[in-house]
Amino acid sequence: MKILHTSDWHVGKVLKGQSRAEEHKQVLAQVIEIARQERPDLVVVAGDLYDTGSPTPEATRLVTRALTALRRTGADVVAIGGNHDNGPALDALRPWAEAAGIVLRGSVRDTNPADLVIDGTTRDGERWQLAALPFLSHRYAVRAVEMYELTAAEATQTYADHLGRVLARLTEGFAEPDRVHLVTAHLTVVGASTGGGERDAHTIMGYAVPATVFPGTAHYVALGHLHRAQRVDGPCPVRYSGSPIAIDFGEQENVCSVTLVEVSARTAAQVREVPVSAAVPLRTVRGTLAQLAELEPPEGWLRVFVREQPRAGLREEVQDLLPRALEIRIDPELVPAPGGGARTAQRAGRSPQQLFADYLAGRGHDDDGVRELFDELFEEVDR
Repeated sequence: MKILHTSDWHVGKVLKGQSRAEEHKQVLAQVIEIARQERPDLVVVAGDLYDTGSPTPEATRLVTRALTALRRTGADVVAIGGNHDNGPALDALRPWAEAAGIVLRGSVRDTNPADLVIDGTTRDGERWQLAALPFLSHRYAVRAVEMYELTAAEATQTYADHLGRVLARLTEGFAEPDRVHLVTAHLTVVGASTGGGERDAHTIMGYAVPATVFPGTAHYVALGHLHRAQRVDGPCPVRYSGSPIAIDFGEQENVCSVTLVEVSARTAAQVREVPVSAAVPLRTVRGTLAQLAELEPPEGWLRVFVREQPRAGLREEVQDLLPRALEIRIDPELVPAPGGGARTAQRAGRSPQQLFADYLAGRGHDDDGVRELFDELFEEVDR
């Protein structure tokens, strides 16, 4: 069978005030075109369909249309919720999804664990089974263990312990021969590299699990959550597809793609990446104002590190030179270390204006205009 593995669409993303809606339309159109050309038997979307738990109607329309178009290629489609998604809200769409022939699992529901195990057969008669585990927070990992009547959760057990128990329950049937055994999940695996734009609170080591939570009987594990496409060492083939669009400037070096997998019950998974290039690239440039004025602006959205001392109006000057600059910062190399510059101001007996002036001096920001503006604002609110 052939599988198209994708994840981390983050539809609805706004980058420094810039909507990515048109980019997402182009990116998902390219993913759909890849599916039309490759004719996979199964499409797996491993979480974070949306960038926020409260997506706009436009974002919801784009995601549902993309899933529908993928289904119309003839593939089975399975999508799970990620940490950015509102799992219960995704589950509320399940009647629509089922009518469209799409399997949608937003959260671990208070039902039999078999609800997260999907069976199918390809056009050529290859049988497959997919254990689909949406993102679980620490709290709901404990609930899932208790709900499935596994070993009682103890306070000393870790998130990885709970995830391992849940996955063991979901993959109990993977010993059956003559069937392709698959897992999809949205989580962080120890040893994998972050892509640069993930939500930090859900990638720290407290949320990381070892690859040994996946059974050696699995033919392929399709992961979401980390935005860089990569293979992870484990007892079976484990892979992140990465995001098909760079989510923020921390991901500008990532190669956006989807993953194609060919596998059978008797043969090992063969994996290849198919690039997705429809999004506007993200670039970082550095220099003084004079250097930026001479720069041939690269294609894409820009992050600019300015090699100038801070002053009022500097951002506007850079924006005039580089209209596609979304993020403008003073070059970190020019920012004094904490505690450097003027001595730390003593608060006792000093006015807010004096304290603010000392702060500016300590940061190397010697600008009368900024101090005057602060004074005006302070007088306004202190009346």
